[in-house]
Amino acid sequence: MMTWLRIGCAAVVICVVSAVMLPLQILCLRFDWKLRRYLPRYWHRIVCYWLGVRIHVIGKLETSRPLMLASNHSSWLDILVLSAVADVSFIAKSEVKDWPIFGLFAQWQKSVFIEREQKRKTGDQVNEIAERMADGEIMVLFPEGTTSDGNRLLEVKSSLFGAAAAALPKTPDAVVHVQPVAVAYTRIHGIAMGRYYRPIAAWPGDIELVPHLKDIVACGAIDVDVCFGEAVDYRAGTNRKEVSATVARRIRAMLASRLLGREIA
Repeated sequence: MMTWLRIGCAAVVICVVSAVMLPLQILCLRFDWKLRRYLPRYWHRIVCYWLGVRIHVIGKLETSRPLMLASNHSSWLDILVLSAVADVSFIAKSEVKDWPIFGLFAQWQKSVFIEREQKRKTGDQVNEIAERMADGEIMVLFPEGTTSDGNRLLEVKSSLFGAAAAALPKTPDAVVHVQPVAVAYTRIHGIAMGRYYRPIAAWPGDIELVPHLKDIVACGAIDVDVCFGEAVDYRAGTNRKEVSATVARRIRAMLASRLLGREIA
């Protein structure tokens, strides 16, 4: 009974807040007001609070610009969590646009949807990412290209860092900062999740979205650690595969450290 009461309260609050903030965000997008960059952070913080997602930040967001964040990806929750921590936009695969609920939210946050099968469109989208980073926006890349089970980092695709290279000519110092980020779901109701319970938060993709969302809301107490690592400078002549490998190594170490509760070299 209490669970359903809490779910009902959360749904009402989120709907009321959305009814107030989303029209304003749509207006900001229509006229490209800079407020569109900051408004989503407040909405996501409120949503995370009412979903019972407690966020712990380790390290600091890089202050230099242009900035790309490269994060591991295990759940749609990652988007809410990262958006609650910083004013970001996402680089997403085109299929996300058609997701129920979150597809619309992604559009309202002005995510860039990559059409991987259409190379001409991909070039335009990479240019858009580059221009927005050069303008000071923080873009989030999930270089695995899909979601994992939350226990490990999948293979990182170096080709997805092409947007960083494309942004170089548009930056005054000819450098793009790529900061590795690890998002680790660590506890449920204050108790360590472990590999067995981590699927409560993780969403590998073969689970329907709406039932998974209902399970998250019903749970009501998930702790997540967001770890910011040392940024890598991407310059002209930088080897993209080396950057990819360095970023992957740092994400993997941070993720393992938070999941195991000890430092990993």
